[in-house]
Amino acid sequence: MRVDSGWSLPVFLCLCVGWTEAQQTNYTRPVFHCGGDLEADQGFVGSEGFPSFYKPNSKCRWRITVPEGNVVTLSFRIFDLEADSQCRYDYLDVYNGHSNLVQKLGRFCGTFRPGTIISTTNTMMLEMGTDAETQTRGFVAYFSGTKPYVDDEQFCGGKLTKAQGEIKTPNWPDNKYPAGTSCSWLITVEPDMAIQVKFDKFAVEADTYCRFDYVAFFNGGERDDSRLIGKYCGDDAPQPIITSGNVLLVQFVSDLSVTSDGFLAQYTSVRRGSHTPRVDSGAAVRPGPSKPAVIPRKPSRPAATPPPPVPTTTHAPPPPPEPTARAAPAKPTRVRVPGGAAPCPKDCKRQGTIKSSFCASDFVITGKVTSATPGPRGTLNINVALIKTFKTGELAIAQAGEAKTVKLVSQCRKCPLLRRGGNYIIMGQVDEDGRGSLKPGAFTAPFKPPHQRLLTNISNQPC
Repeated sequence: MRVDSGWSLPVFLCLCVGWTEAQQTNYTRPVFHCGGDLEADQGFVGSEGFPSFYKPNSKCRWRITVPEGNVVTLSFRIFDLEADSQCRYDYLDVYNGHSNLVQKLGRFCGTFRPGTIISTTNTMMLEMGTDAETQTRGFVAYFSGTKPYVDDEQFCGGKLTKAQGEIKTPNWPDNKYPAGTSCSWLITVEPDMAIQVKFDKFAVEADTYCRFDYVAFFNGGERDDSRLIGKYCGDDAPQPIITSGNVLLVQFVSDLSVTSDGFLAQYTSVRRGSHTPRVDSGAAVRPGPSKPAVIPRKPSRPAATPPPPVPTTTHAPPPPPEPTARAAPAKPTRVRVPGGAAPCPKDCKRQGTIKSSFCASDFVITGKVTSATPGPRGTLNINVALIKTFKTGELAIAQAGEAKTVKLVSQCRKCPLLRRGGNYIIMGQVDEDGRGSLKPGAFTAPFKPPHQRLLTNISNQPC
């Protein structure tokens, strides 16, 4: 199952887990503390105070140790940290050992659960940092010690030191890879060489964020300079992958449900510098085909600057003033709004008429609100199942079968008022990521069948 029940989790934990010094029980639910040492075959780790909101201005470290000969497999059950594109404010770091000087396996925040994370040894460390502002529920994850190989017949993972070789999913090519699989390959070649990986075949369960089944590549294996090259899933083979050094860590993970054919890839050592290495910022994901492509907005061309007038005097122009030192840009500060909510008007009133709002909006849709969940900085994330589109602009529309949905972000949680389960006319703007954006005065109204003809007539008229 991919949807976990927050209500049943405490009871489940009490029945299934022996607690370490990082977690205790009060006979009603487990109590998670800020960090600690977890030495066990398996167990749970969670943010301090879960399921209550985690504390501000804190830093917690959990050191996990499983029996020798195993690797640590970490699977997140619930994940809810303050969202930020670079995870600058609240974050969870996962390290491939008991120190933050070794390889970082990832930094995570937001509400999308990370995929299963696997170490290359029997130790792992989690470090959670929070700032003074927005707090949410935090996280709960299950860790266990697993063998780095599936069996003796089908090799899965291990240390490879030859100049060339192949990596493949278990059961390739006869059957689909099994559910609940984890494989880690640590490839090392000569010090002055780099590693290139090319895929012959690729078929891994598709997901927009590659949360369930995926293969991930890390530039480096054991040191703090290693970085995530990419995380891939779906049916399209990734482009050839080039490291910047002589060490590559490859991790393949499948969850306990859908499986696919898997992949076969060939690696070879190449002269360092002969190819441009592919190294992303540390959170790259090559999504499956479920997310629609969004054409970025074309920036407007700046007005042409007229050429300077030609001087008519025969005298030499005065020398230009001495350049002054440019002041360093001030570090942006985040404004704390009381209560954690975005500024909202006292009276939640829509602006304009249905015709004027239609013309001024990037998108006009009718649909059913299927979910409305609080987002960061006082926003509201809204999912809408479309009834009909009258104007879409560059709005990203996801389609699963015959059902079409869009994701909207309301800048104020209370305005405009959209209730889950209701049918609405919704008009708004589209941001650079293709998401619909609703300002407090955006035009929304309960949708009734007679509105269909009215909106059709408006859409056929010039603005």
